[in-house]
Amino acid sequence: MTTTENVHEHEIRKFGLLADRWWDPDGEFKTLHAVNPLRIQFIRSFAELHGKRVADVGCGGGILSEGLARAGAQVVGIDLGEELLEIAKAHAEESGIAVEYRRISAETLAETEPGSFDIVTCMEMLEHVPDPASVVDACARLVKPGGRVFFSTLNRKLKAYLLAIVGAEYLLNMIPKGTHDYATFIKPSELSRWARETGLDLLGMDGIAYNPITGQFSLSRDLDVNYLAAYARPEE
Repeated sequence: MTTTENVHEHEIRKFGLLADRWWDPDGEFKTLHAVNPLRIQFIRSFAELHGKRVADVGCGGGILSEGLARAGAQVVGIDLGEELLEIAKAHAEESGIAVEYRRISAETLAETEPGSFDIVTCMEMLEHVPDPASVVDACARLVKPGGRVFFSTLNRKLKAYLLAIVGAEYLLNMIPKGTHDYATFIKPSELSRWARETGLDLLGMDGIAYNPITGQFSLSRDLDVNYLAAYARPEE
């Protein structure tokens, strides 16, 4: 990893220290496990997964990558966290799931393999890098003409601070304390501007709602906290 990579070293260390807990459905990342089917549902509402080549940018320990592979996609999961990738590789091998994992940035992969993926996903990663617009640009360059790009992130609104940080991190202990920094949250208008600048067309956005009574996640029209966004690269 070079010092010029679009990455916060403290973020890599933070998640790397918890790598061995990534696949515990009742552990620190239980929220990722709980919300994963919803993410795949959203993706499948805009794209066919079976037989498609997918790049999962910021794959972490591989929860989404494995879900996409189970849906029939040919998945390349990329991340800069060595510990996370080791956990991802080990779990995929134990589960008999075929996922290719690489320690490489989205920007570098876009330079070496532009336009080589049918679908690109980048979930809960943009708010953890110094230059999220650069990642959006890389994702746009990775996808083929006619392909789809999917993001999820957190909206920079007071409601998101209260629910995603105060509520989820400190009151409900849904995710580890210190996971998020409100200043790095991204408004839907900002994400869409970056996407337009790369030539991507917006297909749709949905919020992610959480019911603390049932413990269930669902898609919502409310984008104030977590939201998912689907884009298309126009056919040439």
